[in-house]
Amino acid sequence: MSMLAIKHGAINLGQGFPNFDGPEFVKEAAIQAIKDGKNQYARGYGVPEFNAAIAARFKKDTGLEVDPEKEVTVTSGCTEAIAATILGLINPGDEVILFAPFYDSYEATLSMAGAEIKCITLRPPDFAVPIEELKSIISKNTRAILINSPHNPTGKMFTREELNTIASLCIENDVLVFTDEVYDKLAFEMDHISVASLPGMYERTVTMNSLGKTFSLTGWKIGWAIAPPHLTWGVRQAHSYLTFATSTPMQWAASVALKAPDSYYEELKRDYSAKKAILVEGLNAVGFKVFPSSGTYFVVVDHTPFGHEDDIAFCEYLIKEVGVVAIPTSVFYLNPEEGKNLVRFTFCKDEGTLRSAVERMKEKLRRK
Repeated sequence: MSMLAIKHGAINLGQGFPNFDGPEFVKEAAIQAIKDGKNQYARGYGVPEFNAAIAARFKKDTGLEVDPEKEVTVTSGCTEAIAATILGLINPGDEVILFAPFYDSYEATLSMAGAEIKCITLRPPDFAVPIEELKSIISKNTRAILINSPHNPTGKMFTREELNTIASLCIENDVLVFTDEVYDKLAFEMDHISVASLPGMYERTVTMNSLGKTFSLTGWKIGWAIAPPHLTWGVRQAHSYLTFATSTPMQWAASVALKAPDSYYEELKRDYSAKKAILVEGLNAVGFKVFPSSGTYFVVVDHTPFGHEDDIAFCEYLIKEVGVVAIPTSVFYLNPEEGKNLVRFTFCKDEGTLRSAVERMKEKLRRK
């Protein structure tokens, strides 16, 4: 979709990367680290100062104290953390439960590991977890459940009630949880809850996160996984043969970023809340059915009022004829039919870009 955007001169509200830069104090820290000669291989599981900064942030966010040397692994983005976790802890034939729609690397890496995927679909308008369905498929054969909250692509946040139910089922059936929390600082309507902080869950949870979304530095690819030592061991074995180590100067800069004051995160949420309002109000005015987004920088809509066969056909029309990019959500489902009525827009763009995209849609999109 990004390639088509360039070809047709379309405004890209598809792929989730900001069109603005990260904060100066973090970029300056990277420049200084390079000038200071921090340019050779880093220690495999992370520069000590960065591991310590991750542990300190995790304690502030969750109340959990972790050993930065034994329980924190630095990875090349959260996507590598996901891969290292799955390849390091899942064996061929293990059952793993996903919630569809899901970030596309989940299915790919589970396939690499030879896992048996079981999928539960979250459905609009609120994308609530169908608890009875989850109870019916979780069993002693289930190795892990993969959770993403705030959730890409829907913007859903798992509620405390949903997470408590999932936790009790995992404890009862001795199941691991892999939790992708890259949007934890972009929670708008409720507080983010880290699964590992629930009673009895830290010892069975791998918490994965990254720098890119919170600091608008997606190209740095700095991520991490936090887990008790017996799970960290598996993550690190896989990590050693995936990337071995992550960019050294960027780790030093990331350690500075994670020490940002609370005011940084408060301003980030205010800024994204304003961007979200521009896009959501615009999409409603254009005629989409817009579903609530409690977190992330994504909004999912029903495109069917405009009369196209499916999400791919609609997105191609939107790019070529309207000049705006969205992502067809069928790519986020095991069964693409379940996502054919939905498309995803992102609001991680400057306000002028968002207003221009809305104006193009108001001018050129017509209901059928």
